[in-house]
Amino acid sequence: MKTATAVRRNLTYDTVPLPDLAWGDVLVAIKAVSLNYRDLLIAGGKYTHFADDVILASDAAGEVVAVGEGVTRFKTGDRVAANFFLGWIDGGYQREYGKTSLGGAVPGVLATARVFDQRTLVRIPDHLSYEEGATLPCAAVTAWHALSGTKPGDTILILGTGGVAVFALQFAKLHGARVIITSSSDEKLAKAKELGADETINYRTTPEWEQEVLRLTNGRGADNVLELGGAGTLAKSIASVRAGGQVSVIGVINGTVEPLNISAILPNIRLQGIYVGSVAMFEEMNRAIALHRLRPVIDRVFPFDEAPEALRYLEAAQHFGKVAISFSPA
Repeated sequence: MKTATAVRRNLTYDTVPLPDLAWGDVLVAIKAVSLNYRDLLIAGGKYTHFADDVILASDAAGEVVAVGEGVTRFKTGDRVAANFFLGWIDGGYQREYGKTSLGGAVPGVLATARVFDQRTLVRIPDHLSYEEGATLPCAAVTAWHALSGTKPGDTILILGTGGVAVFALQFAKLHGARVIITSSSDEKLAKAKELGADETINYRTTPEWEQEVLRLTNGRGADNVLELGGAGTLAKSIASVRAGGQVSVIGVINGTVEPLNISAILPNIRLQGIYVGSVAMFEEMNRAIALHRLRPVIDRVFPFDEAPEALRYLEAAQHFGKVAISFSPA
């Protein structure tokens, strides 16, 4: 296997060469990919500091088909996924890790094969399909990171019902937390209820949803708010959290610039930026997923030759959970 077929940011298919395996390298045949909102931004030219011809997507699962010298962590036939940041193995985030983000700073995984350093890979849980395993690197690890330290009985407010939000709902319930979740769709809120959401709020019919959060918590506020909207919702998220609580800032769907009322965070409120996570977090999360046999929620799976259609479907924002692409023949 000397070449792979890949999809670049302009949504064209291309044949790309595969490097020879160096010390510690692993060749992975990609079996499935899942998409993130970030992929839309890159394909749409919103991230101009990335190469014009970068290969799209950060999240994939596949099979190890060859290993280089010095590889001890994996063998042929193992089912694996790569971490979003190839350089973030353990410990806290460092700025230089941003130069190793898949599908942006470095070529992504929307390709039939990819070579990785063994340190960047993790095994996917045995009970998951490749499509389910492909949903984990960005959305699931982000949600897991944001909920670090969650205790039984905590109240978690989650904005939206996209990939990160649905994983956060599942993980919060795994931690024994009470979950309040928002959406503009009653149909999606009903699905969230089926997954264990304790309270739901339609933010279209309840535009002052932060007041509803306070009502549902007897004026106390949520312990942790997963802020997935960005500009336009941050102020409401801050108003929804308890004194001493945390707002986990994740999303940029509505933009990145918004005035901040400093007095609103003076009651010891923490604003915590969440930028995916490390290989160590990924492995810890996978142990929990395997133990509880948790299954990711996939809205729809597209074949590889319909990757552009998959991105357009994601852009329509009608999905609940993740949108995936399968490389297996129908």
